[in-house]
Order: sequence, then structure tokens, then C-alpha cells
Amino acid sequence: MGLQYRMTRMNDRPRALKGRGALSNPPPRFDAQQITAVDDGWYMEEQPDSVPTTLEPDKARGIITTNNSPDVGFDQSINPYRGCSTGCIFCFARPTHSYLGLSPGLDFETRLFYKADAAKLLEAELSRPGYVCKPIMLGINTDAYQPDERHMRVTRSILEVLERTRHPVAILSKHTLVLRDLDLLTSLARDNLVSVAMTVTSLDDELKRRLEPRAASPAARVRTLAALAAAGVPCGVMVAPVIPALTDHEMESILEACAAAGAHWAGYVLLRLPYEIKDLFREWLAAHYPERAAHVMALIQEMRGGRDNDPNFGSRMRGTGPYALLLRSRFKLACQRLNLNSRERAALDTTRFERPGPAGAQLQLGL
Repeated sequence: MGLQYRMTRMNDRPRALKGRGALSNPPPRFDAQQITAVDDGWYMEEQPDSVPTTLEPDKARGIITTNNSPDVGFDQSINPYRGCSTGCIFCFARPTHSYLGLSPGLDFETRLFYKADAAKLLEAELSRPGYVCKPIMLGINTDAYQPDERHMRVTRSILEVLERTRHPVAILSKHTLVLRDLDLLTSLARDNLVSVAMTVTSLDDELKRRLEPRAASPAARVRTLAALAAAGVPCGVMVAPVIPALTDHEMESILEACAAAGAHWAGYVLLRLPYEIKDLFREWLAAHYPERAAHVMALIQEMRGGRDNDPNFGSRMRGTGPYALLLRSRFKLACQRLNLNSRERAALDTTRFERPGPAGAQLQLGL
């Protein structure tokens, strides 16, 4: 179980830690023992200003995850890491840390696991006689280009295998580090084997620092789109998550900036608050935007059938009701005006896949 940080309080609200999104470290929901910090008026342990990041190998036996959700547009994905130091308070993957006996709060941002021998595992799976080539989504649960990838190079090793075997891949990120692998991306792009989407939540630097503490700045993400487009790599923007009364007013300006940079397509996702995320987000709202917290949550519940979260396929990504309909209409009109999504995107090519030979299976990740 992760460390139970009790945040120093200012005006009865938790104090944010430097470079972290979550303000607390609630116990995982599967833990039988619950620990609650109580101020008895005698002694309060001094709280740290920051929490260091630790990295451990993930001894996974496989690396490709399959998906059968009807409202998610991919069948296969690879997540090079568990946990993400980017620190987005709204990350829908936070509850997955509970399966490791760790907290979806600060543990998710600070106790990370990397896929050891990622390249070797991938080659073994691609070599199986029954393997059917379908595009692989890279970095869905956690960002494949989060800060520690700079020295770990797990994502790079995976892309090297996909590039050599001519396997199609789609990437979603909010980090400029994706440009480090431009040599591989341009090679894949020549054969219609790759697409890259940058996630942009807000163009407001201060709001970004609170929502996504260690993500690239909004301007840097737009510049990354421009660099990808200039290099001939098909790219788009995902406006996500859209948070009512906090970021939703920026939808058109985000789309405009990204279209001007060279994005050809766009999508958006409404804020989701499954499991522990709803409490972490409420805590974050109370600390950073107390004057509008009740309004934000009221609008969310209006689009979620009166609840904090709607888990149902078909409505969980976009919401329901008048406000959700207004968001859909605004998005559609903005895309039409900016010539985004103007034509159907060509499916990534699966016919060029070359199954790895036995020699390739001996590759090791140099960590």
C-alpha cells in the first residue's frame, strides 16, 4: 500500500505539492485496511513540498492489450508504463493503480512501473503464427512520452520494432518528446503506418499547470503538431477532457490553434470521473477553484444523468442532455469552419506487416 500523505491544510483545504496533480493519497479501494489521519492537536508531522518519483520493472508476460469497448476506436494497445508522472488530476487510468495495491492519488504519479524487455515481448507476440495485424494504439492509459521516457526509452524500443516490422501504430500524447522519434515516425508515415494526436486540454498556462502539472505547455504542444505536419506525419488534436465551466469555453480556440498548426482531424471527450477520480477531482476543485466548484459539478451531473459519472457505452464519452448537445454542436460547427474532419481518414495500412524472424526475438531492452 502507498504512503498515506496528509496534506498541510490552508483554510481547511489541502495544499498542492510541487509538480503533482493529486492533493492526497487515498487508499486503494481493494485494500481491507483503511488509514485515516486525525489531527489530535498535539503533533502534526511536517509535510514535504514534493514527492519523488520511483521506477520499478513491470514483470508482465505480455505487452499487447486487447479492447472490445464499442465506443473506443481501436482493438489493440500498448502501455509502456503503469502510472504517469504527468500528473493529470482527471486521468481515467488512476483507478488501475488500485489493482497494484497502490493509491490512485499521489502513488499513481510517483510510483511508476515500466515494461521491462518491452521490445523482446513485442517481437514474441508479433511472431506468433495466429497473430493478426491490426493498428496498435500507443499510450492510452498512460502517456507513452511521459517525462521518464526521456531516459528509459521504452517507447522508443517499441516503436523500433513496429517500424522494422512495418506494423501500423497510432499515438496519443501531450508531450513534445514525441519529436525525438521523428526518424521512426517519418519512416512509418511514408507507408501510411502512423498517426499522431496531441491532446490539448487548455491554452491557459496557469490552468494547465494545475490540471496537468508535468505536461508540455499548450504552446509547445501546438508547435509539436506543426513540426509533425511539416515532416509529413499525419496528425490531429484531441480536445480532452472538456470540463464544463472550466475549459469548455476554449474548445473553438484550441481547434483554431491546432488547425493553423497543421492538424487535419479533431476529436473531443467529456470529463469522466469513474471510481476514485470523482473524489480526487472534487478535492482538486475545492483547493484550486472553490468559488466555482459547485457549478462545475452541477454541470457534470447534468450531463451524467444526475451522477458524477456515467459508465454506459455510447454516452460516457460525450454525455447527455442540453449542455452535452450544445458541446457537440459547437464542436461540429468549429470543425466545419476550420476544415477539420472534412474527409474520412484513411485507415492505417495493415498489408505491409512483416512478421519478425527468430533472430529479432533476441533483442533486449537496454536498461
